[in-house]
Amino acid sequence: MSFKNVLQLLGAIAVILTLFPFVAFDYWWIRIFDFPHVQLTIFTLIAFLVYFFRFDIRSWRDYAFVIILAGCFLFQLLKIYPYTPFASFEVGNNEQVNFNRSLSIMASNVLQKNNDSKKVLDEVVVQTPDLLIFTETNERWRDDISTGLQGRYPYKIEVPLDNTYGMLLYSRYRLINPQVKFLIDDSIPSIHTLLVLPSEETIQVHVIHPTPPMPQHNPSSTDRDAELMIVAKLAKESPYPVIVTGDFNDVAWSQSTRLFKDVSGLLDPRVGRGFFNTFNANSWIMRWPLDHLFVSEGFRVLDINTGNHVGSDHLPFYAKLSFEPEIGGEQREKEATDQEMEDADEQIEKQQKEEKEEEAEKEEKEDKN
Repeated sequence: MSFKNVLQLLGAIAVILTLFPFVAFDYWWIRIFDFPHVQLTIFTLIAFLVYFFRFDIRSWRDYAFVIILAGCFLFQLLKIYPYTPFASFEVGNNEQVNFNRSLSIMASNVLQKNNDSKKVLDEVVVQTPDLLIFTETNERWRDDISTGLQGRYPYKIEVPLDNTYGMLLYSRYRLINPQVKFLIDDSIPSIHTLLVLPSEETIQVHVIHPTPPMPQHNPSSTDRDAELMIVAKLAKESPYPVIVTGDFNDVAWSQSTRLFKDVSGLLDPRVGRGFFNTFNANSWIMRWPLDHLFVSEGFRVLDINTGNHVGSDHLPFYAKLSFEPEIGGEQREKEATDQEMEDADEQIEKQQKEEKEEEAEKEEKEDKN
């Protein structure tokens, strides 16, 4: 096979992977290609440039191939463009300095089998956040972190589990009506609480960690997408300013996360600032943003960044926000369309239908036995 044929084959693969998001199936082996989109964009650009400059473009097949590759590259680039420094901020920089209305957050997937809790606690000392969120935490992690914090965070919600979906929340600020909910599965928790800033203003916080579309976890993205839609609707209906954060097991440019954003009406502080890739912390090439933060229009950004390596396959995600609701209208998100709301309802209904079918199959098997 000639070098030209190899390039054509690689280009064809790039085209197929570009078209995968349009396939209306939730199978993990389709949805997983949402993740390495930046890598796919770079790969497509290299294939295009090499083919264009290496070979004489003469036949209609060559022209068609180059045009299709260029089209794929532009489509791929448009999806990730908002997370480049060339895009405008969706959440502006802070315009007021009021420490009573600021909130710093550190969210970290610690990796349950990671035994180096000292690195995680050292990161807490470095960042000194007001709100701490840990996922993949079992009882060992709960004990290590709770002991290491030494009472510096008087408010807490602890849901240690051995299934890699345990969740811990610690806060310097008062929490009101903290709740642990199992929105989709009785083994997958989420945390929902009101938080009172030092200014006595109240905000709503949702912390989630849905299952990823992977064969060892869940063969489809249905459960993940349904949980995202449920939380999006909770955020939309909240009478309080909202923060949603956690390990979404999804990337910012996927159809699911974009629908979550549109339905919730929340804003992404990363837009115009960067990708802030948190996974995989052990790879410089295959890395993308799985840990997210979405906020209501009343928030502004003081700082946003990823933290140091803490022995996990995720880097900690850190953000410091300023609450400035008086100027929130300057960055208001558009209302979700009727079609977007209908799509969100369909995602939830699809999960509920699959759950009923699974229960019926289970009951049928039990009856046979």
